[in-house]
Amino acid sequence: MTQRLSRDSRDTLFLLATIAAVVLPHGGHLPPWVSALTALILGWRAWLAWGERPLPGRWVLVAVLLGAAAMTWLTHRTLLGREAGITMLVMLMALKTLELRARRDAFVVFFLGFFLVLTHFLYSQSMLTALWMLLSVWALLSALVLAQMPVGQPSLRLAAGMAARTTLYGLPVMIFLFLLFPRIAPLWGVPADSVGRTGLSDRLEFGAMSEIANDDSVALRLRFAGPPPGPAARYFRGPVLGQFDGRTWRASALSWPGKTDALTVSGQPLDYEMTVEPLRSSVLPMLEMSAEAAGSELQIEGLTLKRAPELHWLAQRPITERLRLNAQVFPSFSHGPRTATLALQNYLDLPAGFNPRTLQWAANLRREPRFAAMDQAALSPALAAAVLSHIGNAEFLYTLAPGRYGETTPHLVDEFWFDRRLGFCEHFSAAFVVVMRAMGVPARVVTGFQGMDAQPQDGFWIVRNSNAHAWAEYWVEGRGWLRADPTAAVAPDRIRLGLALRPPPGVLAGAFSQINPDLWLNLRRGWETLENRWQQSVLNYSRQSQFDLLKSAGFAAPDWELLGQVSAALIAVVALAAGAWSQWRARPHDPWSRQRARILRELRRWGVADAAAHQGPRRWAELLRAKHGAAAEAAAQLLLALEMARYGPPGADKNHSAHLAHLAAPWARWRWLRDFRAAGRMLRAKIR
Repeated sequence: MTQRLSRDSRDTLFLLATIAAVVLPHGGHLPPWVSALTALILGWRAWLAWGERPLPGRWVLVAVLLGAAAMTWLTHRTLLGREAGITMLVMLMALKTLELRARRDAFVVFFLGFFLVLTHFLYSQSMLTALWMLLSVWALLSALVLAQMPVGQPSLRLAAGMAARTTLYGLPVMIFLFLLFPRIAPLWGVPADSVGRTGLSDRLEFGAMSEIANDDSVALRLRFAGPPPGPAARYFRGPVLGQFDGRTWRASALSWPGKTDALTVSGQPLDYEMTVEPLRSSVLPMLEMSAEAAGSELQIEGLTLKRAPELHWLAQRPITERLRLNAQVFPSFSHGPRTATLALQNYLDLPAGFNPRTLQWAANLRREPRFAAMDQAALSPALAAAVLSHIGNAEFLYTLAPGRYGETTPHLVDEFWFDRRLGFCEHFSAAFVVVMRAMGVPARVVTGFQGMDAQPQDGFWIVRNSNAHAWAEYWVEGRGWLRADPTAAVAPDRIRLGLALRPPPGVLAGAFSQINPDLWLNLRRGWETLENRWQQSVLNYSRQSQFDLLKSAGFAAPDWELLGQVSAALIAVVALAAGAWSQWRARPHDPWSRQRARILRELRRWGVADAAAHQGPRRWAELLRAKHGAAAEAAAQLLLALEMARYGPPGADKNHSAHLAHLAAPWARWRWLRDFRAAGRMLRAKIR
């Protein structure tokens, strides 16, 4: 026979489950020992509660606390800061559960839990995080309600219902604060979704881009004022890499803000709005070539970006928050010096002693008779076309699983160009740049994104991290830098259709595909649409959105002063309303008392002067019959029905119990009183 838990044990187990739910989202951001020790402490406390065993002594708690502090110091080298602070907060809340000896101890756990819930937004502000936080707050409020019920064993359902009602009462205040509370930077700009993400990087190792294929999350969202640019123009310029050490490509020393390449744009510009998800790179990818590239500095929501010489945008730190900007892209552009400069020598350097076969192949191609009579302006494009033709006609294969290069030889490009010929965009672009440099043509690798989803979602075109791409640029005298995409030579559909890198589907996606090939895709698109609306409507609600709201309310020129005045006025109204409501709630409000007063007024109007407040409906019915006889039978029957509904067993009165069973409901009381007054009008008509 199962033993029923005492109330203390049940409430403690519920509180422990709630704490586990609060701590769970932090598991991926804190050191593994924190999660393990927290689980051990919560499990230990649950075992004590289940068996109603005594709690450990204070010296045990002190020892564990000192151990946790020492581990925190060894891990973070500090006890301050975000990571160390959250670590200690988690440990303190877990340890506090081992000394729940009084109600005040439980209250400390509650308030630590509420604060810990708030820290979830330090890592992510996604809709899923917000939903989890809402459920966690609901559970904490339910536990708090249970702690305020000292008598009996109230059910968890009752406590959860009261917590939900309390939350609904506060919902208008929360909406008001969200709409009108001033957005004060940097308090409002909390980094989001920046931990553990893949994506563009400021360096490119030979073969490392394959990991991006496993990240199908959204990188950019775009909304165009007109039709989107064609597939050939869907290049988003990111880090430009010019230094090569034989394995890794890095940005050149010239990539830091300074004197920039000349830029000329022409044609009809296309306006677009772009939302950038948090990146691990300090480079902001933008469509080639956006109008902002004509300037030297860009301000986006308090973040300053400067243009590098290679025309990509650099921030002083990685972009760890979501950004939204408006820009223009021009279909025709040219950039770079028109004549040879000393800076171009940086894009001719090759590491000594690497890839001798590729260098020899490039030298042989350069010496072919067809290139002998060409001037420099015609030679570079002709050499580039020859290299691209070789890539397209030789037995190269575009694949996401080329295997690992460099395990048997340090000459990675040689191994790719001659032996295996398997690779994806970075292999082809890196080899192209090495060959062009070997022939005396300045060249560099450009990374970023290429392509978008085939169809927009909720009006936004989606660029994913798996759309990451690498291409090349080579220099031509009199024209500047020209784009060359070797991937288009071997896998034209990758560029023509803008296809993202696709790894093999996972177990869950594969299972859905077996049921319906489009089911997983539709589910993902639906969730991403909801997430985008959350971002656009909630996360992107800014100071300007507040001013626009005031303007739509009829204020001609909203500013900070007006926003403060409106906020103060609404706070005063809410405070007065809350005070009046509290005063009203402090008075006794017995629905039966009010109903009884109304009935007595009606009876006295009918001449039943002996009816008193201490009597019940059955006595009133007797007095009514004694006064008016059969003429008062309808009203007497209603009084008897009221007596039965109030004091009799459930469903005892078949005629009236349907609307009298819940006597506290205003609608039921109003309906009964309506019928009673109608019976009174009939009575007065008969008396006359």
